[in-house]
Amino acid sequence: MALQSPFFNNTKREDTYPRTGLNPNAAAQQPAPAAPAQSASSVKEGESKLTVGPNIKLKGVEITDCDTLVVEGSVEATMDSRVIQISERGAFKGSAEIDVAEIRGLFDGNLTVRQKLVIYSTGKVTGKVRYGKVVIEEGGQLSGEIEAGAGPRPAQQTARPPLQQVQ
Repeated sequence: MALQSPFFNNTKREDTYPRTGLNPNAAAQQPAPAAPAQSASSVKEGESKLTVGPNIKLKGVEITDCDTLVVEGSVEATMDSRVIQISERGAFKGSAEIDVAEIRGLFDGNLTVRQKLVIYSTGKVTGKVRYGKVVIEEGGQLSGEIEAGAGPRPAQQTARPPLQQVQ
């Protein structure tokens, strides 16, 4: 006697593919409901976006070539990206070098934000943190080794001309 997995129902599917008139991607094509607080850095068409959904745990990875990482679950990784968005229930542990960070959940580790770090009222950032600019809503938490002036990548920095002495 074979044991049936508890993950599958005993119901039999009557319909078969292809179903006429029904698009299996219809839900994905419908516009998503707007979030209460729209982020300043929305993903543009053609940019890469990785979403780690609720109850998903992603551990021991290196994330590269990702324009936007949205964390709704748990991520333990290193990354170099443009944008990270951590939702209220999301958590990121590890190392991240990014342009813009929007934290509504938890970040623990080494965080370098080249442009703007935004910590919302439900956000908590701990560890070694470097940033270009910072915005912290009332209730947001930032603790650890904090350093302002992360600035652009070294290749993008411009040298200042030396001061001239007046005789």
